[in-house]
Amino acid sequence: MKRHDRILYTFLLVLTVPACAAQPSSEVLTAFHTYAAGVEARLAQQHRSPNAFLVPANVAHSGDLIIEQLTPPTIPGAILHHWRGTAFVLGATAADFERLMRDFNSYPQHFSPEVLQAKTLTHHDDRLQAFMRVRQHHIITVVMDTTYDVDFARLDLRHGYSISRSTNISEIDAAGTSSEHTLTAAESHGFLWRQNTYWSYEERDGGLTMQIESVSLSRGIPRGLGWAVRPFVESVPRESLEFTLRSACDALRK
Repeated sequence: MKRHDRILYTFLLVLTVPACAAQPSSEVLTAFHTYAAGVEARLAQQHRSPNAFLVPANVAHSGDLIIEQLTPPTIPGAILHHWRGTAFVLGATAADFERLMRDFNSYPQHFSPEVLQAKTLTHHDDRLQAFMRVRQHHIITVVMDTTYDVDFARLDLRHGYSISRSTNISEIDAAGTSSEHTLTAAESHGFLWRQNTYWSYEERDGGLTMQIESVSLSRGIPRGLGWAVRPFVESVPRESLEFTLRSACDALRK
C-alpha cells in the first residue's frame, strides 16, 4: 500500500468509528469556553474604537482572501481550532452585509453546498436563534443539524460585528434518505463538538472589509496516529472558514 493510500485508510478507520468518549468532558468544555472568552474579550476591546476595529491584514484588492491559523492551547482529549479570514469587497456596504447575515432563510442560496437548510427560530431585536443543517466533505461527508445563538451589534453606521455561539450540534446519519436519523451521543463521531463564529466588518475605501474568526472544538486523535490524521482534521475548519468568507464576498458582489 502506498503512503498516501495508507494515510487515507488510517483517516477513514479512525474517523468512521465512534470515539470512546463520544461527548467532551467537563474539563474539555471548560477549556473551550475559557479560550473563547479570551477571544471575545480581545474582540470587545477592538470594537470600542474605529481605529482598531479589525486585526491588520494586507487585503489590497477585491477578491483577495487572507487566511490565518492562530495557535490555541493543547487540550487533552480534544482539538481546539482557531482560524481567521479577511477579505475586501469593492462597492459593498455595512448595511449590505448586515442584510445578508441576518437573512438566515437565504443561507442555502448563498452558502451552498455547505449549508443545506437554514431558518430563524426566534428573533428579538439584534438577538436571534438560528437553525442550520450543514454538510462538510473531506474524504467523507458529514451532515450536522446545528443551532446557534447570534448577536448583532454596531459601533456606528460603518462598523459592525456579530457573535454566533453553538448551542446544539447533532450528527445526522443517512441524511436525505428514508433512513435518516440523528445519531445518539454514544454513536456520534465528534467531528464538531462546539463552534463559535465572530464577524467584524468595516466600510471604508469604497468598499467593505470583513474579518471572520472561527473557534471550534472536535474530538481528539488516538495516540500515535496524529502524523496521519491531524493534517486532515485541521484542514476541515480552515476550508469551511474560507468557503464561508468567499461565499459572503460572492453574495455581496451580486
